[in-house]
Amino acid sequence: MADYGHDLQFGVVLLPETADPSAVTKLAEAADRAGLDLLSVPDHPYRPDLLDAWTVLSVVVARTERLRVFPNVANLPLRPPAVLARSVASLDLLSGGRTELALGTGAYWDDIAAQGGPRYTPGEAFDALAEAIEVIRALWTPGPPAHVSGAHHRLAGTPPGPFPAHRMETWLGALGPRMLRLIGRTADGWLPSMTRIPPDRLPAANALIDEAARKAGRSPGEIRRLYNLPGIPSGSTGEWADQLADLTLTHGMSAFLLSADSADAIRLFAREVAPQVRELVAVRRQSVAAAGGNGQRTRGPCF
Repeated sequence: MADYGHDLQFGVVLLPETADPSAVTKLAEAADRAGLDLLSVPDHPYRPDLLDAWTVLSVVVARTERLRVFPNVANLPLRPPAVLARSVASLDLLSGGRTELALGTGAYWDDIAAQGGPRYTPGEAFDALAEAIEVIRALWTPGPPAHVSGAHHRLAGTPPGPFPAHRMETWLGALGPRMLRLIGRTADGWLPSMTRIPPDRLPAANALIDEAARKAGRSPGEIRRLYNLPGIPSGSTGEWADQLADLTLTHGMSAFLLSADSADAIRLFAREVAPQVRELVAVRRQSVAAAGGNGQRTRGPCF
C-alpha cells in the first residue's frame, strides 16, 4: 500500500471513569497544553462505571482551546441518528468547529438489549449503520424537509439543522469486508484499533476500501485512515516514532490515537514522539517527490 498524503494528526483515547470524574478533564487539559490535535472517549452508554461520552466531550471542549473531540465510536444502537446528528452539530457550533463524528454498528448486544436497545444481526447492524449515515448527512445539509426511507432509521419530512460549524467528517470504526467496502463508498475515514486490526492486516483491509472507493468514483485518498494505539510500546521514542512513520508511509495511516491514562504518557507522545514522526514523514515525502516515485518502507511495528 502507499502513503495517501494526509496531514499527520495525533491524539488520545481517554477512559472517563465514574470513580474519578475529574481525571478525564485533567488529562484533557494536559493533552491540550501538550499540543495534541484530537481527543476521544469510548461510548458505552450501558456501563455505569463510565461517564456518558457526550457529556464528557461537552465539558472537555469547554475546558480546552484547540483539541478536536469525538466519540470512539458513537454507539449507534443506543443513540438515534437524528438526535445524534443534532447533538453533534450543536457541539460543533458551541466548540467553534472542534467536533467530529465516528460511528460504529454496536457491540455487546446483551448490554444494549438490557438497556432497551435493539439486538441486531450482523446484516441488520450493517443496514442500520448505512441508513444512519444517510439520516445524519440529510440533517446536516441545508434544504427542504428531509426524507429518508429505511428499515431501521427514517426521516419523514423533518427540517434539517442545526448545521455544523465546519465540514463534519464521518469516520467509521469497522472490521469486516462488507463494512470496509461501505467505508470506501461513503465514509470520510476509517478508524480501526491496532488490537483488532494489527499492522499486518492493514494492506488487505485498505485494498478493500480502495477498491470500493474507485468503483464508487472516489479517490482512495479522500478517506483518512486513523489508528487507535493500545499504549506506549517497548523501545525508545525514536524507535516508536519510526514505526508510526512506517505506518503512514506504507499503509497510509495518518492519525494516531494513544490510549493514555497519565499526563506523562500524553506529554511523551505529544512532545517527543509526534514531532519525530512528522519530521520522518516530511523527509520521506520530500525524497519521494524529488525522485518522482512512490517509494515505500516495509519495516514492521514494535508494538
